[in-house]
Amino acid sequence: MAIDHRLSDEYEELRSTVAEFAREVIAPTIGEYYEKQEFPYEIVREMGRMGLFGLPFPEEYGGMGGDYFALCLALEEIARVDSSVAITLEAGVSLGAMPVYRFGTEEQKQEWLPKLCSGEMLGAFGLTEPDFGSDAGGTRTTARLDEATDQWVINGTKCFITNSGTDITGLVTVTAVTGRKPDGRPLISSIIVPAGTPGFTVAKKYSKVGWNASDTRELSFADCRVPAANLLGEQGRGYAQFLRILDEGRIAISALATGLAQGCVDESLAYAKAREAFGRPIGANQAIQFKLADMEMRAYTARLAWRDAASRLVHGEPFKKQAALAKLHSSEIAVTNAREATQIHGGYGFMNEYPVARMWRDAKILEIGEGTSEVQRMLIARELGLTS
Repeated sequence: MAIDHRLSDEYEELRSTVAEFAREVIAPTIGEYYEKQEFPYEIVREMGRMGLFGLPFPEEYGGMGGDYFALCLALEEIARVDSSVAITLEAGVSLGAMPVYRFGTEEQKQEWLPKLCSGEMLGAFGLTEPDFGSDAGGTRTTARLDEATDQWVINGTKCFITNSGTDITGLVTVTAVTGRKPDGRPLISSIIVPAGTPGFTVAKKYSKVGWNASDTRELSFADCRVPAANLLGEQGRGYAQFLRILDEGRIAISALATGLAQGCVDESLAYAKAREAFGRPIGANQAIQFKLADMEMRAYTARLAWRDAASRLVHGEPFKKQAALAKLHSSEIAVTNAREATQIHGGYGFMNEYPVARMWRDAKILEIGEGTSEVQRMLIARELGLTS
């Protein structure tokens, strides 16, 4: 029997619907949000009404009953137009809501997931700290259980946290050291901190190179108290939890990066057909044709990579290596495609009114966020059985 790599009718309908939304709703307005560095609340509300924030969650929690593959399809189509909106969806689902769904109690799921799935509320994941990034085991944020009040007392700082300071942010899941193992290594746990909790301070937005229409902030906790029941999963399992969340998130970032890479093809192809030099469209020049052919090849192979990893995930198969491969490849080819798209556009590629300028600024973070390219290579080597 022949293998069919085409999307099912249900997946294709979702992809087509999101693609139309991206072209007709996001594309005409996102440039203004981006230049003003404003969060696109109306676009996010519309995505909520479409059910995009609930795509991979069961209907009993307000979700759409889909899966992670469906989420990634949506992310790719949105990122073809804009990455700020795409990362808002990606972080809201895979980093904000997914930890609650994967590791939360039934009470926690019932309390938080309906609002997160509807887009009425955004969640965030507080992992990275100013003194560590890739070394996630170096967490310095602490949480002490005050048995007299049955509360966690949290102290520490988190940085580069997406969706953490919007008007609709409802919670941040924070990793913190809650004790020590017999050998002295830290016991890291995950704790839900609702927005507005006393002692929880959200700093001003960062001034960023890209993703300027998304929300990214530093968070600080000073004797911040939350109920003991806000522990997410078992105490001391936070490290394993976020490793699982990051493995899944790398597939989502790969889909986003693929979308950006394909968007560079879309914009450059249209420009090459319309822009004339020396009496003919620049697309008639073989140098431009070869650039576009290579750009299309990169986007195509990146799409195959994330779809394979996502398929393994939804079928319950091992996917760690495939997620790292997809994330590494797609993020690096997104940077390359963005550079080539800017070159094809010439001077106009340096003007913010053209989407490729935005794509060029947005691409680099894909080689850094949710695991740097160096970390992905370490993971792949480890999966190949190599140790240092």
